Amino acid sequence: MNKKILLGSGSPRRRELLSMLDIEFETICLNDVNEVFPASLQAEEVAAYLSRLKAQSYIDKIDSETILITADTVVVIDDEIMGKPKNASEAKFMLQRLSGAKHKVITGVSLTTAGTIHTFDEVTIVEFGKISDADIDYYVEKFHPFDKAGSYGIQEWIGLIGVKKIDGCFYNVMGLPTSALYSHLKSMEMI
Repeated sequence: MNKKILLGSGSPRRRELLSMLDIEFETICLNDVNEVFPASLQAEEVAAYLSRLKAQSYIDKIDSETILITADTVVVIDDEIMGKPKNASEAKFMLQRLSGAKHKVITGVSLTTAGTIHTFDEVTIVEFGKISDADIDYYVEKFHPFDKAGSYGIQEWIGLIGVKKIDGCFYNVMGLPTSALYSHLKSMEMI
């Protein structure tokens, strides 16, 4: 490893995935980032924008021997972003909308070194089979998916019983496109 790596994320899934890459890193808490994006932005551009916004909040603390990884994941269906649900009824509504349909999971990743931010994104298409209201109720009540974009974790029960097809990186749906991240770090000679 050529640089000290910092992960600017509170996500336990991102920490787990970066650990699985066998990369040594430290987790840092970013200063209160107001995750707001311009209304004129296309839904497919939001994840990259937000990952960059997170990086910009910390860029002045990055030296030449450090790299900061920030990321943001959005779920997009019919050109509309489905964020994190505020409560159980919103989570159930989102899952009912995803049931029997295809959607995009887009993760934007920013790699920040002293004074520069390199941003990329990864898109995965996920198709759910039809999920009954009873199964949706069970999932929301048992797993409380309130910290997950689109109200679901693909690695959880709902993914096991509901995902019909996936086109793209599975780990991207969990919140970090590991293969693309590794390739970018290698190509930038950061690992």
